[in-house]
Amino acid sequence: MNCKKELDMKQTSFKIICLIIWACITVFSGFGDENTTSFETRVLDTFNGDDDSPYIWKTTASRYISVVRNANNEVVQDSSGHDSYYPLLAYVDAWPIAAFGYNREPNAPPIRSFGLNARFDRKGYNWIDLYPVLKEDPDQNPYEIPIPGRVHNMDVWVWGANLRYYIEVYVRDYQGVIHMLRLGDISYIGWRNLRVNVPTNIRQAQRTLPSYAGLTFVKFRIWTQPVERVDNFYIYFKQFKVLTDMFESLFDGNDLSDPSNVERLWSNN
Repeated sequence: MNCKKELDMKQTSFKIICLIIWACITVFSGFGDENTTSFETRVLDTFNGDDDSPYIWKTTASRYISVVRNANNEVVQDSSGHDSYYPLLAYVDAWPIAAFGYNREPNAPPIRSFGLNARFDRKGYNWIDLYPVLKEDPDQNPYEIPIPGRVHNMDVWVWGANLRYYIEVYVRDYQGVIHMLRLGDISYIGWRNLRVNVPTNIRQAQRTLPSYAGLTFVKFRIWTQPVERVDNFYIYFKQFKVLTDMFESLFDGNDLSDPSNVERLWSNN
């Protein structure tokens, strides 16, 4: 009798364990793509100024940004007759040797970096935003770069002059919420690769189909600190890239979860 009761208890325990395992599989399967490890590196922009790049970079700045003056101390005006303001932007023939090497082949394509020259009239928490704009957009509206996959971290090479400034990265999630990520301080000398991990609390997937819900890059923001000089400074950027998970689970009918495919199918009817 005792043996039978013991056997029944073992069978009951086994069934409970099976139910727990099944429940765990059911719960996590809907978000399984968020936990994969199929990582790839994708370059969002080389900062090389190539003609085939779909966008260019623009800036806006906070108060006290200086006007541009010529050698005679006269305010320089643009083609529309308006005062020209800092920062000045240019692609320069310079790059981080640690990433691209020193000796270049004679016929190798040129390597450039994106340079920013700025100055403010007052010290303080001044800021400069650096954001992309589509070349084909006549209105030059800010453009948010879609980040492929589910991004794990972001990095960019930045040249610093040992000034007490720091840089932030802004991304937007699928619900339209903008998140700020502290990329790092630039109080160092020369080139350095700055990297930031994307925290898991920023959702990049949803429960319903389509489950993929990627981020978009909004802008960089450079901050100056009140203790630091702002009369004239240079910052350079090179190769902005992400480490991202490109894995997507396949299932019977997964093509019907692709918004572009669904739009094509319904447009035929």
